[in-house]
Amino acid sequence: MIVRIMGEGQVKVADSHFTELNKLDDELLAEMESGDESGFRRTLGALLDAVRRFGEPLPDDALEPSELILPGEDATLDEVREMLADDGLIPADPSEI
Repeated sequence: MIVRIMGEGQVKVADSHFTELNKLDDELLAEMESGDESGFRRTLGALLDAVRRFGEPLPDDALEPSELILPGEDATLDEVREMLADDGLIPADPSEI
């Protein structure tokens, strides 16, 4: 799957990493719902780091459509809230993308 991190570019992430990414996404969702700003910052950073670690960067000139778009590390809680689906930023089932 192709994932875009806003302001950074695209990476290709294997579906096998979805379980770990979804755990972080669930944590992020809970922190957002409770208004835990420091937890939100920490978990958003961990989620983006995991995507970078698991992902293979695509060349800057690649014209692949992004299947997921994640906020940049400097996104606010309100900005991320606007991007959320019912189950967070990342669907629980990769086939839903």
